[in-house]
Parts: sequence; C-alpha cells; structure tokens
Amino acid sequence: MNATRRAVLAAIPAAFAAPRIARAQGAAGRVVIIGGGFGGASAARFARDRFPALDVTLIEQSRTFTTCPYGNLVLAGRRSIESITFTYDRLAARGVRVIHQRAEAIDHAARRVRLADGSAVPYDRLIVSPGIDLRWGAIEGYDEAASARMPHGWAPYVQPITVLERQLRAMPEGGTFVMAIPDNPFRCPPGPYERISMVAEYFKRHKPRAKIIALDAKNGFSKQPLFQEAWEALYPGMIEWRGASNDGRVVRVDPAAMECITEFGDRVRGDVVNVIPPQSAGRIAREAGLANQSGWCPIKPATFESAQVPGIWVIGDATIAAPMPKSGFAASSHAKHAVACIAADLAGRPPPPAVFFNTCYSHVGEDYGISIVGVFRGGDRLVEVEGSGGISPRDAQLPPDRRAEFRRLESLYADGWYEAITGEMFG
Repeated sequence: MNATRRAVLAAIPAAFAAPRIARAQGAAGRVVIIGGGFGGASAARFARDRFPALDVTLIEQSRTFTTCPYGNLVLAGRRSIESITFTYDRLAARGVRVIHQRAEAIDHAARRVRLADGSAVPYDRLIVSPGIDLRWGAIEGYDEAASARMPHGWAPYVQPITVLERQLRAMPEGGTFVMAIPDNPFRCPPGPYERISMVAEYFKRHKPRAKIIALDAKNGFSKQPLFQEAWEALYPGMIEWRGASNDGRVVRVDPAAMECITEFGDRVRGDVVNVIPPQSAGRIAREAGLANQSGWCPIKPATFESAQVPGIWVIGDATIAAPMPKSGFAASSHAKHAVACIAADLAGRPPPPAVFFNTCYSHVGEDYGISIVGVFRGGDRLVEVEGSGGISPRDAQLPPDRRAEFRRLESLYADGWYEAITGEMFG
C-alpha cells in the first residue's frame, strides 16, 4: 500500500467528524429532511448533535431501515436481515421529530411538505434525500409483477433481499444464476459485483456445481481487475461475465421462461434470475422539479443546494454528483456538508469549504475484502483531489506472504466501516 493510500485510509474516521464550521452555534430555524436512508438519517443526527438550536424533522414513511450495504452478505449466509435493519427510535430520543408518513408533495413557494394524511410540515430549509426509484419498463417485460419471479433486491423498501435469498436457497444443485446489470449511473457501482461474489461464496459451500452468468450493459465496472482476480482465485470456472461488447446488454426479459434476451437476440435462461433495472431519483424529487431530463438531480457542487429550486438541498444517490459515486458513505458526506451550509445560510455566513470523502468496501470471499477511497472538492464543479485515495493493490503488487493477511484486514476494515456509519446514523 502506498503512502498516500495509507494516509487516506487512516483519515477515513475524519469523514464522520463535523466540518469545522459545524462546531459553532448556528441560527435557529426549521430544517425538514425527507428520506431516512444514509443521507437523511446522517443529516438528522448531525443537525441535532451539532446545531441544537435547529428544529429538526425527519419524514420517513417506513418505521425501519434495511441497509443496501451488507445486503449481499445476507445472500452469502453471513448476515441476517435483522442484523442490517434499524429503527429511528434513538434519533427520536435525541430530539429529532420523526414523522412516519409518505411525503406526497413539496410546495416551494409556501415552504411546506404535504404528507399522505393531508397535513403539512413547514420548513425554513429543506433537505431531500429520496434515494432511487426503479425504472419499471426500461427493460422490456420487466415490471413490478415480473420482479416476483425475477427479483431485483436493489431497493429494500420495494423488495427485501430475502426474496432473492429464498430463491437461491431453493435453486437446484448444478443450476444457473443469471444477473442482468444496468448501464451507469445506478446505485452502488461495485454492488452487483460484490453480489456475484457473495452468491459464489454461497454456491461454493452449498452448490459447488452451480454457475453464474453476469450480463452487463457496460464494458467495464468499478474495481474490475480486483474482482476478476479474486473470482479466478476463489471461484474458478464458476463465473462468466459478459460486457456490452460481448452481447451482455439485456433489452428484454421473459419471466415465464426465466430468460434474459440480449441486444443481439441471445436468450439466456437461469434457474434464478436477478434483474437490476435502470434507476432514477426518487419520486418526490422528480415531481418537485428537482430532477432534470436525465431523471437525476443537479446540485450546486459547493453546497449541494438544488441547482433548480432554491432553498432545497438534495443529497445522496438522487444527485448528479460525479465523479463521486452513488454510495452510502458519499450520501453521509453530502449530508454533513449540506447541514453545515444550511446552518451558515441561516446565520448569514458564507458556506464552509466543500470537501467530501468516500470509501467503498466490497466483500469478495471469506476473509477477502477490497476497497476504493477518494477525496473530493466542490466549487464550480466537483473534482477528485489528485493523488487522494485509490484502490486496493492487486496481488502482484503485494509480497506473496502478505496477500492473505492484507485481504483479511480489508474485510475487517469493511466490518468496522459498517458498524461506524450505522452507529452514527442510528446509535
């Protein structure tokens, strides 16, 4: 590991700390947050702890939150769904007003959020962390009904990962698991490939003659050399990955036949078929005019205030924030900066410097983890800080006697990251 990467990894806990401005008292005001995922829950906790003068309301229709990170470990049999599911009780105990209703509409002019029961919540500043919606019909034949036979497991509030887990457990030995992977952008760029890894780990233990076929709408993916190196070492002969140039783009599905049909007409059948469809920003953001024609939400890179509607901040997966990925850690980093900017705005101060962190760990096998980290700055545009972060070294870059221990430590760091960020949100 080079010195720069060691320094960034050592500094990762600082990403959970408050921006310097956030340690000062801000002006009072009503801050309403829509969405209780990584972005929204982080914003609520941070605002309540660092700016006690703020009145903080979190609107989240579900009473529990099941994380997408570590959902793939449920498929491997390493985690239970209960272990990755959290309540909002401790946020409420800290003084956050938690409203478990659906946010129906945002009235920009009146600065109110209308709820499902017809009541309204007024705000001085609004944070929208709506997550993603699945674009039903973007793949011909794949709608919500089709997802019962061909589960996606990509949006826990729509379909829990346990639907896919049950199908994998029931799959016959020697069967085939097919995954359809979308083109960019989508939630968690390394997620499908960690899922392939965790399914392979399960098959290796319980169905060693099973096969995995991954049909990808892209020609490359996040941490690809590291994933494929691990697959060759841990699961030889089990995984076939086909990129777009090798007819990997799925354009249609046939749920009755359990087939994916590719761009050039190949019909690929699976005993279990996992379709991850294209995505967009969540409904409330689109209907409020926060998204553009792409379906995602442009933001001001220096503050994460909406580029389309003043007085509203958009954070998390719904944003157009490249080169930052759509990840849980990125959403948490957006959240803290947005709250600090809102506090400064209410107090009549300039916003703090825009510095963001991301780290993304992936489990690839037992005692085998890989990661990518980065530091980003926002101004006229978002840029990755040159020389910051990077990805885990490949085997050839490590001394042979250090490889196993390095991968084991990264898997432990992944567990530590997960406990830290969920503890910060819900602890």
